[in-house]
Amino acid sequence: VSPPLLSCPFHLLLVLSVHAPAERAPTMHLHGPAVFYCVSRSGRELPPICSDVRQKQRLSIDTLPPEVKAPFPSDPIIPLRTKTTKEFQEDMDRAVHSGDWREVREFYLTTFDSFIEINAAFKREANGSFNTIDDSGVNAKFVNAVYDALLSTPQDIQKSVLKGIINSLLREWKGPRTKDDLRAYFILVQNPQYSSTSTYVIYAHLLRQIAALSEADHHFLVHWLKKLSARRFRQLVERLLQFISTRLFPAEPDELPPLAKCSWWIPSATKVLGLFNAANSVSSPPIMPFTDFYNITLEHIDFMEEYRTWQNYGNSNRFSFCQFPFILSTVVKKAIIQKDSEQQMISQARQSLVSKVSRRQRVDMNLLFLNIKVRRAQLLSDSLDELMRKRCDLKKKLRVTFVGEAGLDMGGLTKEWFLLLVRQIFHTDYGMFTYMKDSRCHWFSSWKCDNYSEFQLVGTVSFINSNKTIRCWPKLLTPPTAPCDQNALVGMATATLDDLQQIMPELAHGLGELLNYDGNVEEDFYLTFQVFQEEMGVVKSYNLKPGGDKIPVTKQNRKEYVQLYVDFLLNKSIYKQFAAFYHGFHSVCASDALMLLRPEEVEMLVCGSPELDMSALQKAAQYEGYNKTDSTVRCFWDVVLAFPLELQKKLLHFATGSDRVPVGGMADLNFKIAKIEVSTDWLPISHTCFNQICLPPYRTRKELKHKLTIAISNAEGFGLE
Repeated sequence: VSPPLLSCPFHLLLVLSVHAPAERAPTMHLHGPAVFYCVSRSGRELPPICSDVRQKQRLSIDTLPPEVKAPFPSDPIIPLRTKTTKEFQEDMDRAVHSGDWREVREFYLTTFDSFIEINAAFKREANGSFNTIDDSGVNAKFVNAVYDALLSTPQDIQKSVLKGIINSLLREWKGPRTKDDLRAYFILVQNPQYSSTSTYVIYAHLLRQIAALSEADHHFLVHWLKKLSARRFRQLVERLLQFISTRLFPAEPDELPPLAKCSWWIPSATKVLGLFNAANSVSSPPIMPFTDFYNITLEHIDFMEEYRTWQNYGNSNRFSFCQFPFILSTVVKKAIIQKDSEQQMISQARQSLVSKVSRRQRVDMNLLFLNIKVRRAQLLSDSLDELMRKRCDLKKKLRVTFVGEAGLDMGGLTKEWFLLLVRQIFHTDYGMFTYMKDSRCHWFSSWKCDNYSEFQLVGTVSFINSNKTIRCWPKLLTPPTAPCDQNALVGMATATLDDLQQIMPELAHGLGELLNYDGNVEEDFYLTFQVFQEEMGVVKSYNLKPGGDKIPVTKQNRKEYVQLYVDFLLNKSIYKQFAAFYHGFHSVCASDALMLLRPEEVEMLVCGSPELDMSALQKAAQYEGYNKTDSTVRCFWDVVLAFPLELQKKLLHFATGSDRVPVGGMADLNFKIAKIEVSTDWLPISHTCFNQICLPPYRTRKELKHKLTIAISNAEGFGLE
C-alpha cells in the first residue's frame, strides 16, 4: 500500500478490512467579438482557471497533442455476465418478500470486487471496445437500477460493496489507464453511498484517482458525464458540493480525519467537480444552471487569502478555489473585486499623500478622492472633461458634486450621477449605442468618427456602476491590465452565429436558414460577399472580402459568407468603439479578479438585476421610530406591493439612487424606514446614501399612496435638511 493511502487511522482500518475474509452469511457566450491577450500586472503568466471550459468546450480528440492520442493498452478479457435489468429487479423483489438475500448479496459482492467485474456487469458488450467520447458503452439503465436498490439492501451487502471498492482502488496500477478503467471510475463515482460521512475516506480516494487522470482521460469522462440523466447529474454535483462543505466545516470535530492529514481531499473533489462543470458547459442546453455549481459555504472562508494564493503562486501546484471560479458565488467574486479595488484606492491615495509631503506642499484631504463637479444641463460633457483631466485619480474613491446644489456626497449623489449619465449615454438620439428590440439590449453603433473618447468614458463608468443592459463579452474577462498605449492593438477572437443570436436574433435566424437551405442558394438568395449597413441615416456598403461585390454566395461558400458577416458585425465594424470602451473599463478595473467572472456575472455586477422582489425587501427592511406592526408601516407595504413594476422601480430609485437590485439581492440594500415627526402634509424624504426612506405618520392608506406616488415620481435633485 502506498504511503498516501495510510495518511490517517481510517485508512489503516479500511486496509485491514480488505484482507479479512469476506463474510457471506446473512447479516458530472458567450463568445465575444474579441479577446485581449495581456499578462498580469506583475508581468507573469497568471494561473490557469483550469475547470472553466469556455476555452475548452470545442476540444475534440483530433485536436489533442500526439502524446495523449497514443493507443490505449489492450483491455483484459472480461468475463461474461448475462444478468439483465429485469432479472436483477426480479431478484430484488424476491429478496424483499422472502427475506432471502443470498442471490442479491452474491451479485453485489461479485460485481464490485474489481474494475474487471464492474465492466463485466455494466458494459453493454463485455469485450466491445467503445473507444469514443460519444458512447461510454455502459448500460446506464442497469447502473441506475443497481444503485437505486443498493441503499435498501441489508447493511452487510452495503459494506461488501464498499470493501470491493476499497480493493479496487488499492490495487497497484502500472502504465496508462484503459478505457475499461475509465468506465469503472465513471460507474463508481455514481455510487449513492458517498452521501454519508462514514464513507468519505473511500470517496476521497476515488476522487483523488479520478482527479489524477490524464487530460485525455478527463476529455472522455466529460463527454460521458454529460450523457447522464439530469436527475443523476444533479445528484452527483450536489454530493460533491456537500463533500467540500462538510470537509471545510464538519458538524462534529472528530467526524472526519484531521484536515492537516487530508489536505488533498478538497483539491481532488474540486477538480472532479470541474469535470462536471465542463460537461455542463459543453451540453446544449446546459444540464443545470451555472449558479447551481456555487458553493455558498465558501462565503464563510478567507476568500481573500485564496485570491492572494492564486495571484502569488502562479502555475504551481498550490491549490486555490480561484483556480476553479465556477464554484465561487457572485457574492464572493464581488467581494474580492471590491476589496482588491479598495486596496488599489488606498495605495493610490497613499502615493498622492507621500508625493505632497515629499514636495513640502500643504496636504488637502480632497487629494484622497476623485472629485467630480458637474452641471446637470451639461452632464455628459462635464463628466467627460473631469474624468479625462483627472485620469491619474481614477482608482480613488469617487465623490460627486452637482454645481448649484447643496447635497453632500455620502454615496447617494454618486448613484444619481451614474443613473443620469448612463441614461443620457444610452439614449438612441445620442447615437453611441443602438437599441436592439429583439434582444432588448444595447450594442455599439458602427458610425465612424475622429474621437472615440466618449466610448472610453462609457467603459470607465460601466465598471463602477451601470443601470442599462449592455452585453458583457468574454473579451472583458482577460487579464485586466489596460495597455499603456491607448492606440495599442487588441487581439480578435472568432465570433460565432451563437454570439450574434444574443444581439441580433432575427438576423442570426436568417443566416442559420441560409446555412441549412437545400435549394439553389445562388439563384434563390441572390447574395454577394457585399453587405449594407445604415450609419446615421446613410446606407453604406462593405465588402466582406476583396472584390466581394462580384462574388456570389453559393452552397459551397455560404459558410465562409456567414462567418465573415458575423465577424464584420461583431468585430470589425465596431473595433475602434469597443477598443476605447475596453481601455476605459480596464483603466479603473485593473484587477486580476475580473478573470474569475463569467460574462453573465459581469453583466450582473455591472448592471444589477432588473428582477424586483418587494416581498424580499419587506422581509429585510429595518425600522427606526416605527416597528413593522405600526399602521403606517402596514399601509406602506400594502401600497408598495400593489404598485405596478414601473412605480416599484421608481420607489427603489427614490430610496437607493438606483432602480436595479445589487448582487446579493434585496437583503444587501440594508433598506430602512424611519419615522419623522412632521406634519402629514409633508412628502416622504429619502437618504439615498443610506438607502433610507423617511415617512411622516400618515393616517390612511389613501393618503400615504398619494404622497408617496408624488415623491417617487419627482425624485431628481438634492438638498440639505
